[in-house]
Amino acid sequence: MTSPEPQSPAPQPESKDRVYRSAPAIAGGVLLLALTAWLGIDAVISGEGRTPWLALALMLLIVPLVVAFTLRPAVYAGDDRLRIRNPFRAVTLPWGRIASLKSAYSNEAVTESGTKYQLWAVPVSLRARKKAARREMRASAQARRAMGRDEGRGSALGMGVGLGAASGHGQVSDGPARAETDRIMDELRGLHEARREAETAQGEVTVRWAYEVVAPAVAGAVLVVVLLLVG
Repeated sequence: MTSPEPQSPAPQPESKDRVYRSAPAIAGGVLLLALTAWLGIDAVISGEGRTPWLALALMLLIVPLVVAFTLRPAVYAGDDRLRIRNPFRAVTLPWGRIASLKSAYSNEAVTESGTKYQLWAVPVSLRARKKAARREMRASAQARRAMGRDEGRGSALGMGVGLGAASGHGQVSDGPARAETDRIMDELRGLHEARREAETAQGEVTVRWAYEVVAPAVAGAVLVVVLLLVG
C-alpha cells in the first residue's frame, strides 16, 4: 500500500499595487482632448493655406502635454516599492530607500539622499483641507452639545455629570476629518513604515524619462516655430 504523496501548498496570489490617480485631472484632461480634437479637425478640414498644417502641428504639441499633465500621472504602491508616474518621468522607489513622505503645498517622497520626488497624482488641495477642518469643527461642536445634554440629564437624575462619558454618548465620529489626499498620504506612510525594513523592499532608485511624451511635444513645438517663421 502506497502512502499518498504530500501535496504542495497552493500558490499564494500576488498582491496587486494600490493605484492612486486624480479623478478631477482625468476628467479635465478628457474635456481638453475633446476640445482640441474638435477645433483641430475643424481647422484641418475647413482651413486654407498653411492653417491645416499649423493646426496639425499645434495638435502634435498640445495633445502630449495634456496627456502628460492630466491622464498620465499615477502612483502605484506595492509591497516592495513605490512607483511614481509624473508628467515627464517615471520613478521607482523601493520602500527601504524612502526616508519620509511629506505633505505641505505638495506631496513628496524624500529619499535617504535628500532627493525629492513630487506625487503629481496626489495633489494637495488647500480647499479640501479647509473643508475638512470646518467639518471637524462642526462635529466637535455637536459632540460638546450632546455631552452637555447628557450631563444635564445625569445631574437631574442625581447620577453625576459623568453619565454621558460613561455611556459613550456624544461621539459623532471615529476620528478627525481628513482631506482625501491627506488620507492617501496616511495610507502610504503606513505602508512605508510596515515594509521599509523588508528584505525585498531594498534596491536602487530608478528614474526613466517619458520619451513617448517628450518626443512628440518637442516635434510639435519645432513644427509650429518653423511654420510661423516660414509664413
